[in-house]
Amino acid sequence: MKKPFKLLIIDDSEEILTALTNFFTQKNYEVTSAANGLDGLKYIEAKDASFDLVITDLVLPNISGVAIISIVKKKFPDTPVIAITGWGEHPESLAKEAHADYVLEKPFKLPELEALAKKLLK
Repeated sequence: MKKPFKLLIIDDSEEILTALTNFFTQKNYEVTSAANGLDGLKYIEAKDASFDLVITDLVLPNISGVAIISIVKKKFPDTPVIAITGWGEHPESLAKEAHADYVLEKPFKLPELEALAKKLLK
C-alpha cells in the first residue's frame, strides 16, 4: 500500500480549516493543520517536516500566507503550494509573486481544490 500524501493546510478560519482537514483526511491524505502563519511556519521549519503539498490562506495572523509561500519555495522549491483567498481585488498577483503554483479564490468547491492537489502531486 502506498503512503498517503502529506498536506499542510493553513487558514485562520476555523470553519474552513476544519472542512478542508476533514475532506482531505477522508480522501486518505495525511493532514497537518495550522490556524495561523506562525504555527504553519513552525510545522514547515520542523526538522522532520516533509510536506508533499501546502495549502495556505493569503491573509493570516502573525505571518502572512505570502510570506509562508516565499519560505516554502525558498527551503523546498519542489513542494507545490496552493494559495486560497477571499480577499482583495488582485490577490493572485501577490501569491504569484511569491511563486504559488495556483491561486484559488474563495468560495471554491472542495472537488475543485482536490483536482488541483492531485494535478500538483503527480
